[in-house]
Amino acid sequence: MSAGPSSPKADRSVLRALRRSGDTSRDGRGRVAGMPPILQYGFRPFFFLAALHAGLAIPAWLVLYLSGHALPGPFPGLGWHAHEMLFGYVQAVVAGFVLTAIPNWTGRLPLSGWPLAGLVLLWAAGRVACAAVADPVAAMLVDGAFPAVLAFAVWREVLAGRNWKNAPVAAMVSLFGLANLADHAANLDLAAHGFGVRLALAAITMLLALVGGRIVPSFTRNWLVKRGEARLPASFGLLDKAALAGTAAACLAWIAAPGAAATGWALILAGALLAARLARWRGHRTAREPIVLVLHAGYGWLAVALALLACAAVSLRMIESAALHALTAGAIGTMTLAVMTRASLGHTGREIVADRSVVAAYAAVGAGAALRVAAPFAGDWSVAALCAGGALWSAAFILFAVRFAPVLWGRRVTA
Repeated sequence: MSAGPSSPKADRSVLRALRRSGDTSRDGRGRVAGMPPILQYGFRPFFFLAALHAGLAIPAWLVLYLSGHALPGPFPGLGWHAHEMLFGYVQAVVAGFVLTAIPNWTGRLPLSGWPLAGLVLLWAAGRVACAAVADPVAAMLVDGAFPAVLAFAVWREVLAGRNWKNAPVAAMVSLFGLANLADHAANLDLAAHGFGVRLALAAITMLLALVGGRIVPSFTRNWLVKRGEARLPASFGLLDKAALAGTAAACLAWIAAPGAAATGWALILAGALLAARLARWRGHRTAREPIVLVLHAGYGWLAVALALLACAAVSLRMIESAALHALTAGAIGTMTLAVMTRASLGHTGREIVADRSVVAAYAAVGAGAALRVAAPFAGDWSVAALCAGGALWSAAFILFAVRFAPVLWGRRVTA
């Protein structure tokens, strides 16, 4: 996450916004006065709920998978699993990220207090609807409310602040919401099955490539400078532009024609460009600082995932589920956990350092993703690898929820 409310620059932006608005109901950091800490900034409730959801939804899915049962909601078992990890977990992380970053991007006041509580309730209502409301139309209307309101809130701030640089992030948030509706529409035979999931994965892939391309070299540069390193991550240049353009083209091709040979070649090119981009960011010099190193691991998973999707597209003995989980459990899981830990510490005034529990969470999410990717190739051990991978991956997020509950629910530390 880019510098946010915890930075002096962001604090000055909030103070200016307070003076302009004349709002006396907020404190000096732009938060609605008198509300509990959990409702002071978007990252607090959404990161906590996202971690809980990830930690509980995976074991629930494994029980459904092994027992052959399904929830009473509109989705079959596998469909519910995919929908909830994307539009439950990932969407909550995205909400926490953008709602916290926007004040820094635009110099406007953060969403706080009762409006934030209302947004959280919309997200929770969507989770209940997808699990328990059998009527597909009713479930779609309830679950679609959260991404619609979130996209409106993001665009309102970007437009009001004339922050055109971050319009692509707002576009990705909107695209993610449309993907949610498309996934529901498939239950009504109004859209092709799998289209909404591909659209969502393409949107989050672009978001990771775009935002990750900002924060990974930026945080690496800051850490290396503190250590007196002379060689720093390469600045944004032609290769970075080519990588983003190649990733966008590959994602569009994958949405439209996931099994086409041309799509496979586009994906392998995008993966190679992302890997080349990552190699210029000096990640090997961050081995002593896990909270920086994990960002490189997450971006590395993204490059690997696109290469594996390319193999699946051209049938090079790569099972598609392995490629998809390299993207979801690997790239998305690792990068979102990395962002949540760093942002939760930094935005609450704490030192941005990974303690043993945080390092254990990083190790668990990586090992869980690796086992899940390997499971289809494990033969008789496939189910065991699947369960072990799911257990480790979900344990990483339960560990985050337990470790960061006092941080997210408690007051900001003051110097």
